[in-house]
Amino acid sequence: MLVIDQIHLTYPNGVQALKGVRLNIPNGLFGLLGPNGAGKSTLMRILSSLQVPDQGKVLFRGKDIFKDVQSYRRKLGYLPQYFGVYPRINAYDLLDHLAKLKGLTQKSVRKGAVEELLHHTNLFQHRKKAVSSFSGGMRQRFGIAQALLGDPDLIIVDEPTSGLDPEERNRFHNLLALLAEKKVVLFSTHIVSDVAELCTRMAILGEGSILEQGNPKELCQNLEGRIWRREIQPEALTELEQSLDILSQRWVGGKRIVHVLSSSPPPGFEPTQPQLEDVFFSALRPTVAQA
Repeated sequence: MLVIDQIHLTYPNGVQALKGVRLNIPNGLFGLLGPNGAGKSTLMRILSSLQVPDQGKVLFRGKDIFKDVQSYRRKLGYLPQYFGVYPRINAYDLLDHLAKLKGLTQKSVRKGAVEELLHHTNLFQHRKKAVSSFSGGMRQRFGIAQALLGDPDLIIVDEPTSGLDPEERNRFHNLLALLAEKKVVLFSTHIVSDVAELCTRMAILGEGSILEQGNPKELCQNLEGRIWRREIQPEALTELEQSLDILSQRWVGGKRIVHVLSSSPPPGFEPTQPQLEDVFFSALRPTVAQA
């Protein structure tokens, strides 16, 4: 289990990136959902031991990760939101080089690990191509391959599906779900559907604080009878915003549909089944109001 206990971090410019974050993350796939600027990447850097918090502790399997960083990193696989690659170096050679840095010094063991990971991420047939020439999805799969070097017990992936086409996104989802059967996989994203499709546990981070956490289905059930929908004309939106708590608006089949949060049915609205997107926007409402 990964335990995040009262993590605070304030940057030199005075911005409070994290404000007392507390989470217990068991084995399986855990989704950390939040808008851009919520503090997700800051938290990911702390959990990957690249940044030290001002206050609080991070424990993995009962041990403070900052007491023995090198031992912790041997158990960690990390895929950051952005990662660079060496130009003109092919996938096999680059993964082999990274395996050496990870501590796989025996050539035969390293060869077996590299080839297995290239097969596992469906990149073996592309092993002689430069990683810098890979598509976005292929590069993300290579990122997961390097994160899996050394068979880590904890895998952290930060915004891994941004910019992927539907096929690559689905392939990446399947890979993460397979990995999560035996490991702790922390999946940070601002894409609500990624968490809805993948995770059995999740948390919503907004302006550096945990706003909601739990099982996605149960969080949706907590909003039963409080989400209402209606098709509106664009000119009616301003008036509705003055009297109702509008969670979201979107175009569906050429029609503008709004969802509102209310304990009783607003005039002209019909009930609708709460979705995780409704949970997300309702959780963010207090932070939006304070902004």
